[in-house]
Amino acid sequence: MAADVPDARSESDLPIKAVYDAGDLEGFDPQEQLGEPGQFPYTRGVYPNMYTGRPWTMRQYAGFGTAKESNERYHELVANGTGGLSVAFDLPTQMGYDSDEAIASGEVGKVGVAIDSIDDMRTLFGGLPLGELSTSMTINAPAATLLLMYQLVAEENGADPSKLAGTIQNDVLKEYIARGTYIYPPKESLRLISDIFAYCHKELPRWNTISISGYHMAEAGATPAQEIAFTLANAKEYVRAAQAAGLDVDDFAPRLSFFFVARTTLLEEVAKFRAARRIWARVMRDEFRAKNPKSQMLRFHTQTAGVQLTAQQPEVNLVRVALQGLGAVLGGTQSLHTNSFDEAIALPTQKAARLALRTQQIIAYETDVTKTVDPFAGSYVVEAMTDDVEAAALDLIQAVEDRGGAVAAIEQGFQKSEIERSAYRIALEIDNKERTVVGLNRFALDEEEPYEPLRVDPQIEHDQRERLAALRADRDNEAVERALEAVREAARGTDNLLYPMREALRLRATGGEVSHALRDVWGVYIPHETF
Repeated sequence: MAADVPDARSESDLPIKAVYDAGDLEGFDPQEQLGEPGQFPYTRGVYPNMYTGRPWTMRQYAGFGTAKESNERYHELVANGTGGLSVAFDLPTQMGYDSDEAIASGEVGKVGVAIDSIDDMRTLFGGLPLGELSTSMTINAPAATLLLMYQLVAEENGADPSKLAGTIQNDVLKEYIARGTYIYPPKESLRLISDIFAYCHKELPRWNTISISGYHMAEAGATPAQEIAFTLANAKEYVRAAQAAGLDVDDFAPRLSFFFVARTTLLEEVAKFRAARRIWARVMRDEFRAKNPKSQMLRFHTQTAGVQLTAQQPEVNLVRVALQGLGAVLGGTQSLHTNSFDEAIALPTQKAARLALRTQQIIAYETDVTKTVDPFAGSYVVEAMTDDVEAAALDLIQAVEDRGGAVAAIEQGFQKSEIERSAYRIALEIDNKERTVVGLNRFALDEEEPYEPLRVDPQIEHDQRERLAALRADRDNEAVERALEAVREAARGTDNLLYPMREALRLRATGGEVSHALRDVWGVYIPHETF
């Protein structure tokens, strides 16, 4: 009998019962814990109609090699029905270095597109209707630089800045925890982020100023409960930093957005998304006294779990991605990127990227999950799991607060060590075959079918260096240096940094030069030994 079956364990290492019934919802108050869709505490979604009116924004994450190659891929994606673009930048760009610096050697164009100057940004978005598209840029420490380049190019193309829509990731705290592409010390990083909030409130009111990310922590091994706990703890730190800079919570909080992963464990993922909305709504209303309902809404982008894709039998990843995408939709995401089946091997081919987009379109137009809001509301198992994930996440958020908040906990290595412990547990379970990964530790093939991945041309780095040399020979270098000194002066004081940065970039200063101007004043972050 089912009652004799022992409990399974969730990704968050919480018990999953073989059978749930009404007793598991004892004391459950639908009005208090669910409310109506589009109303506090937003458990059932941030909009009353959700996908019954229109589907989520279908994004595809792209960017590789040169700006010209990436531009060609964007045109293809738009032609195939993509409503939002997501830009991947190469590591030198993410770290605030130009392609011709020694430290960039061997990495130019490898994991994303190389953007060194406004010239590259013009090429990247050439011929695209930026006033109509929503563009998400995965950039953190130099987020202000790439945002300003985008604004300048959009204005050149006739777009109204007040109508530009998109998101910069701009979440540096998670870089100290899980990813490592930080530049400046945390205090200075928070100052720059607050300046971005203030700048966008005035200049780019439709732009999402930050995408507070649990995705990368999840890819590093965080459980669902850890993912939302550490993400929301970081979000609280950003809110406090903005308030300390004199901003009113309701002036910037409506433009905060979040970024989560979607795993194949569909039920817990749905519960995770619902729990995250409920926690954030109460944090913003009760702790930060936000009065605008939009300040209390947790709006998020989702990307399917790259870490769960396998190089073995890569076509099987199509099934994984479909389930992951379905979980994100059932959980109420506002936008979604579905990974290509070949991303465990290399950058995706055109065919694989198109299939990934078609996966979203099938969920949106061939299933019935978009015909009703929050289909799992009232489910014994999902409501119980939502409560369980919420309770576990709240415990972890409190543990961060007990250590002095997200920055202090980062400096103590708390979040990183918790994630590493979970990652080690999962790795052991896979090695011991306690956790099945189809095609890897079960149902493997004796011989894999041949697959030809997309390869990045090493000529890209040489060409990018030549373009930089030509740029520096052609521009007014004295004017550029004066503009960079204005950036340094603002960094020494309290003026909003984005205005002198914008002028320097308009004069064709490179992204690396702007980052170096800030390094001159702020220095760089050296992690503690606990890391």
